[in-house]
Amino acid sequence: MSTHALYVTAAYAITAVVLAGLIGWILLDQRARKRELAELEAAGIRRRSDKPSKQPAKS
Repeated sequence: MSTHALYVTAAYAITAVVLAGLIGWILLDQRARKRELAELEAAGIRRRSDKPSKQPAKS
């Protein structure tokens, strides 16, 4: 294997490891945020977007 091929293979391997790490981090963070939202909703805290659709018109 030439030096150039070794360099290219190493670059691809490092890139694959970094991308896999980022994807894993995103999935773990998503799971944590969903858990936090579920805890907040269980405590009675609702989302702002969850307000009733019929609100009195402001003058």
